[in-house]
Amino acid sequence: QVRLEETGGGLVQPGGSLRLSCAASGIIFRSAIMGWYRQAPGNERELVARITRGGTPVYADSVKGRFTISRDNAKNTVYLQMNSLEPEDTAVYYCNVVPVGFGWGQGTQVTVSS
Repeated sequence: QVRLEETGGGLVQPGGSLRLSCAASGIIFRSAIMGWYRQAPGNERELVARITRGGTPVYADSVKGRFTISRDNAKNTVYLQMNSLEPEDTAVYYCNVVPVGFGWGQGTQVTVSS
């Protein structure tokens, strides 16, 4: 019944931008703390950004000043605006509640390369 569907990934040049979207269903979205996670080859999955019920964001140090998380409770959707992308940002990006309470979706691939 729970669905987490990530979209918006792709291939971009260093310094470029992408906007990821995550549509959620089967949960009370407005009551959930939502987060974006990523997993790069050879690394464990890490939380890069989270946003509270009231819209307060918290970011990992690696993405501060470059990424912006937002949510639209009316659309049950959380977004991740990624600017000034670097090759180290290459990873599969996933959304989920924080703390993790559901299985992982397919994620969306972000590749930053020249």
